[in-house]
Amino acid sequence: MYRPTDLDKRLISALRKDGRAPVSSLAEQLGVSRATVTARIDKLTTHGVIVGFTVRVRDPAEASEVRAVCSIEVEGRTTDRVIRELRGFPEIQALHTTNGGWDLVAEMSCADLAAFDDVLRRMRGIPGIVNSETSLLLSSVVR
Repeated sequence: MYRPTDLDKRLISALRKDGRAPVSSLAEQLGVSRATVTARIDKLTTHGVIVGFTVRVRDPAEASEVRAVCSIEVEGRTTDRVIRELRGFPEIQALHTTNGGWDLVAEMSCADLAAFDDVLRRMRGIPGIVNSETSLLLSSVVR
């Protein structure tokens, strides 16, 4: 398994800030040559550290969405049934099993607070869910 060097980590950090930055800007920022930056990107890609490049587009409607993370406690051996029920919620973007005091973590997105309230009501009505704690996501500081 490839272990990224300090330079690799700084390069990845710079690419996270601006994935469209020109190689020459990255080289200047990191204090290395353009050839070094290109070689490091190639090596990181070859070894699967960088698995792809993408474009993120912000949908204007997204700005008013209510996003949240909900921790869910499930009773006894009902986890599989609860997961099947939650998979039917279009507002749940991702669902994860976890350890510790909570059994599941759901990443949710709703059009507004009324829709969010409805999702929580429906979710809490699922047999087997005994407790939940929800945190609204106010702003994203790192993506």
